[in-house]
Amino acid sequence: MDLRETVHGQMGSLEALEAKIPGFKGYKQKEMRREADKMLRMEVAAKLDDQRKRLVELQMQLISQRLIELLDDVERAVIKLQGLIDRIRTASYGYAGLFDAVKVKEEQLDALYDFDNKLFDSVNEIAAAVDKVTSAIGSQEGVVPAVGELVGEVDQANLTFGHRNEAIMHAEMGG
Repeated sequence: MDLRETVHGQMGSLEALEAKIPGFKGYKQKEMRREADKMLRMEVAAKLDDQRKRLVELQMQLISQRLIELLDDVERAVIKLQGLIDRIRTASYGYAGLFDAVKVKEEQLDALYDFDNKLFDSVNEIAAAVDKVTSAIGSQEGVVPAVGELVGEVDQANLTFGHRNEAIMHAEMGG
């Protein structure tokens, strides 16, 4: 699903008229790209928050299974995941106003969108790691390595998001 098309499809008649004003069309298209990226990031953050909630439930399972020694590791994953969620929600979305000296190009906005869209891979990897911990707790086998893998996936997602600015710079230099 490409949210850029959704945002473009929701243009009203006034916005369609504004798009015909010289110079305004490009500005409006950039704004629509920014809005699509923001919507995408909010969706990624919501999906990651679902996984964070699952981790909190896992902590209760660890307590009930008397695996208290693993609580700190899972709590560390919860804290790092919450930090990632906050970074995604508050990330820059390539804004440069109409009269700003810095001009953000469409290619940079598209690179941001594509980068943020790939964050769904991190969501899926974290979800799989949470599933693995859940199964390990249920079978009472391999819990320690499963928790270690979970923490590693959360760390990797944070590292990946840390490269977001590089995606913009790479697009700026012509890919």
